Amino acid sequence: MLRRIAAVSFVVLPLVAHTQVAAQDVPGIEICTVEKTMERRTSCLQSNVDFLQKTITKLNLDHQQKLDAAIRQIDALKVTLAGLQKTIGDLQAAQARQAEDLKKKQDAPPPKDAK
Repeated sequence: MLRRIAAVSFVVLPLVAHTQVAAQDVPGIEICTVEKTMERRTSCLQSNVDFLQKTITKLNLDHQQKLDAAIRQIDALKVTLAGLQKTIGDLQAAQARQAEDLKKKQDAPPPKDAK
């Protein structure tokens, strides 16, 4: 079994090594100073500018989406805060009424029947 794998490897590997693979453009910053002709250097620089503009546009969009999400969250928190403040106000008013009722009961003369 190992001999078959070794035999296939010796046949296939040289074929793979000698085939030329087409170069793919990978977007990114290139070093343009290595270009000798002005046209190639200009093209390289324009490619860098295009890459940077696309990157800036993408980052701006990402940051705007994050800002919009944060603004929505802040608005939701403001609504929640307003509701909590109203609840606290209602509770304080009820507590004040209860304190007044208790004071009135203490200040009221005892009923005549209570002897």
